[in-house]
This record gives sequence, structure tokens and C-alpha cells, in this order.
Amino acid sequence: MRLHMGSRLAAVAITAVTALLAVGQTASAARAGGESKPFLGPLHTVSTVASTVPANGDLNPYGTALVDKSTGNLQRGNVLVSNFNNAANEQGTGTTLVQVSPKGQATLFAQIDPNNLPGPCPGGVGLTTALSILPGGWVVVGSLPTTDGTSATAQAGCLLVLDSRGKVRETFSGQGINGPWDMAAESRGDCTDLFVTNVLNGTVAAGGNVVRKGTVLRIALHTDDKRPPTRVSTTVIGSGFAEKTDPAALVIGPTGVGLRGSTLYVADTVDNRITAIPEALTRRTSAGTGRVVTAGQNLNSPLGLAIAPNSNILTTNGGDGNIVETTPGGKQVAVRTLDTSGDPAGAGALFGLVATAHPDRVFFVDDATNTLNLLSRP
Repeated sequence: MRLHMGSRLAAVAITAVTALLAVGQTASAARAGGESKPFLGPLHTVSTVASTVPANGDLNPYGTALVDKSTGNLQRGNVLVSNFNNAANEQGTGTTLVQVSPKGQATLFAQIDPNNLPGPCPGGVGLTTALSILPGGWVVVGSLPTTDGTSATAQAGCLLVLDSRGKVRETFSGQGINGPWDMAAESRGDCTDLFVTNVLNGTVAAGGNVVRKGTVLRIALHTDDKRPPTRVSTTVIGSGFAEKTDPAALVIGPTGVGLRGSTLYVADTVDNRITAIPEALTRRTSAGTGRVVTAGQNLNSPLGLAIAPNSNILTTNGGDGNIVETTPGGKQVAVRTLDTSGDPAGAGALFGLVATAHPDRVFFVDDATNTLNLLSRP
């Protein structure tokens, strides 16, 4: 999300830097209702895993996805990262996906040519936080493209589907896809549901004013290990989310999503809250913005969202460098500081994240340093 990072990049040492975080404090240990201990409780150490800048110089890592099965060029346990900016730091122009091993080896997974796509993607390619890996190694990544890095030229984009060797095989566009910003996926047999937030519904025309037209789509796919997924249906399950253009962030709107059971949690960035859409797997109508789970307190423009192994909700703040853990019942039970750079401290540094068990840890991208980092036990 940060724009002017050039002077800072030269100072970044791409080495493992470990810091014990004294600022992040676990919330009260006494919790009613039999809730599990905070997932973030024992996690206090931040270290750099690797740079996410590939040979073409793309910047601003946004999306993260954990590889849970080795297929093609995808290696189990690695983290796939999407870049939103090009080497000139223009937003909505990044074309690369980088694969990073937990030991710090970074390799180029794909560099997408906007002029050589197998289907329509209105506006071109600017890879967003919307990133998932489906059964068979199919990678789906969102594109919210611009021609010059400004919101004035932002266009609808698409979802790009790549095979496990990094080749784009198809695109999904239209039918409500309009600035796909983040995504979660749920697979069952040969069926996959993609939950996609969209942030360009009337946003550009509003010229920086807030419009409440952001949506969440459920896109049903038929999946096959050997053939690209087929889109079966698209349903609007969430609507009316606040969204607006922003000179530093390009656009702000509903961002991270995560499914727990049949409930989809949404990071409602502009309104500084987390909401819940019930019956997300089966509902046929929009739930609006859903039920408010929690708002304010430690939240500060929540962006990335993931469900922790203990079923709590993890969100990264866009307004500071903190990660916040919230129970499904709405209690904010833990906070950790991941980035203190810049002014305000940590603002604009965090976006996508992945939480894993055995061992407990959180991988997250840092836009201030263009790195994949790790939050783990000391």
C-alpha cells in the first residue's frame, strides 16, 4: 500500500532479523465461555524470510497462499506471494507471483503478460491480495489493473487461473467481478467456492468520496486435477460495504475474507470492523454487510484476514503495524506489533497473511520492506 519506498528499499537488509516484540500484549488471560487460548499468545518473534522482489523489480507484495501439496512447480510448505506494483512503484501494474520456502529461498512462479491472456481481463494485470491455491495446483489470483498507478485509470480486472507451473490457462471476468481485492476458497470434492470481495463498484466515479457498493461474491467452480476449473454460478452474498479511492492505497474497501464453518468473516476496512455473513456456502441472497463481530478498539483499518488454527480471526491493520486476534464471539484477545516503521508507525506495511499449526506461526507480507516475514515463538 505504500507508494514512496525507494529511499527505504536501499536500506533494507534481506537477512533474517529477529525482534522480540514488547509492544504486542496478549489480552486478559481470563476468558469466559470456554474459549481457547489466543493463537498469538506464545508468538513474539518477527523474522524476515526473504525478499519478494523478483528480477523484474515488482514491488508491494499483497496476497499470500500456503502450498499444502506439492504439484508441478508448487512445493508443499512454501508460501506463494502476489505483487501489486511494478518496479516504478505504480500500483495496479504488478504481474508476478513469487514462491518462498520457509528457509528463505525465493523463486519466480509466474510473470504474467497482460497482452497475452487466454481470456478477457478488462484493463490488464495488477495482482491483488485475492490469491488461492485450489486442488490440482490451480492458482487463482485477482487483478485490479491501472495504466499509470492511479485510481483514475483503475478498471474492473478479473480472476486469473494459472496451472501448477505458472501458466495462465483462463480468466474469469464480468458477472459482478469488479476490482477483485481479496479472496478465500473452500473445496469439497470436485466443487470449490471462491469468496471474492470487489471494491470498484462506483468507486472511481465517486472521486474519493465513500460509496457503499462494495460486494462479496460466491463463485462456484467445478474443479478437475487435469483441466482448468469451470465457473458454474456467481451469487452476491454480501453488499453495501463502504469503499473509496485513496491516493496512497489506490482503493480502500472490503478486503480480507475467511470462512469458519458456514460463516464468512469480512475485514470491513473503511468502517474499521469485522463483519460476519451467515450461511455463506448456501445462501442465495445478499446478507448486506452482515453481522458486526467487532469494531474499533485494536482494529485500525483491518485489511488481511485469516482464520487461525484455533478458529479465531486474525486481521492485519492498514493503519498501523499490528495484527489482531478476535474470537468468533467478538472479543479481541491478542495484539502483536509486526512493523513500527514509517509515520504513523507501521501504517501501510501489512496486507496478506497465512496462519499455520505445528508449529504455530504466521507468515505475512510487509509492503514497507517488500519481504515475506514470519511471526513465531522465540
